[in-house]
Amino acid sequence: MKKIPLILDMDPGVDDAVALAVAVNNPAFDVKLITSVAGNVSVDKTTRNELKLLEFFDKAEIPVARGAAQPLKKKFEDAAYIHGQSGLPGYDFPPVTLNSDPRPAVKAIYQTLKQAPAPMIIVATGAYTNIAELLLKYPEIKKQISRLVLMGGSISGGNVSSVAEFNVYTDPDAAKIVYQSGVPIVMIGLDVTLQALVTWETLKKLATLGKTGMMLYQLITAYQDIYSNGKPLHDVNTIFYLLHPEAIETRDYQIEVVTQGPAIGATVADIQNRWSQGRTNAKVGINIDADYFNQWLLEEVSQMIN
Repeated sequence: MKKIPLILDMDPGVDDAVALAVAVNNPAFDVKLITSVAGNVSVDKTTRNELKLLEFFDKAEIPVARGAAQPLKKKFEDAAYIHGQSGLPGYDFPPVTLNSDPRPAVKAIYQTLKQAPAPMIIVATGAYTNIAELLLKYPEIKKQISRLVLMGGSISGGNVSSVAEFNVYTDPDAAKIVYQSGVPIVMIGLDVTLQALVTWETLKKLATLGKTGMMLYQLITAYQDIYSNGKPLHDVNTIFYLLHPEAIETRDYQIEVVTQGPAIGATVADIQNRWSQGRTNAKVGINIDADYFNQWLLEEVSQMIN
């Protein structure tokens, strides 16, 4: 089976950790590069967390490049109140011995794309600052990106305001650049991720799945994004989509990003086709098979080496 080459741009973060765990362990993927960005916690911490996870999974061969420490324009606000001060609460990782790649993230992404024999998928599960800077600095590289699979946004309501989702809110100016870039986009936002809650039953089963299952169980248990019937693991939905696109219903919409005012960070879809004049710039996830998602997650973790 031919592997899917991936670049992961992340801000771990508990749900990023689950996405990374699946991506680096599933034989369908060949993760070429992981980059960090400030988001759930500072970029120093998100970089360290990526290295912690790669060391845990014995994947030292995958380079980790440190990315943007601040949004393009907006003041940085983390989500430590959800993800804890370290970003990975609840599990005691040993001290990191791996080092990050000396290249800045944007340069590392550019070189990885340029050297690739075919266009690659970038999965971005944090703020899109690195991606926006890449597109601004190296616009010619767009042709080497087959798709951007983005966790973020919502067309039905937000989680940091009534309209804004956290990743887009963190750097709305970057999100606007990305959505206006012309690169094919799949938007896996709150419309999907808040349907695909990891149930309490799934969480209990996760704890029985060896060292990896227990590590993820402890992270998710400490994770403060909580609903009555489970917890959302927003970012891993992007990986689920790549493996099982049939399980997520999408619709093509024109997405515009609000960059100022009380609706800052909103991703507005022209659902009624009033102003887009038939143009679309994203496939937007609107529905998901949540039962299958829970089953799939347990199957993925059960197959990881412990």
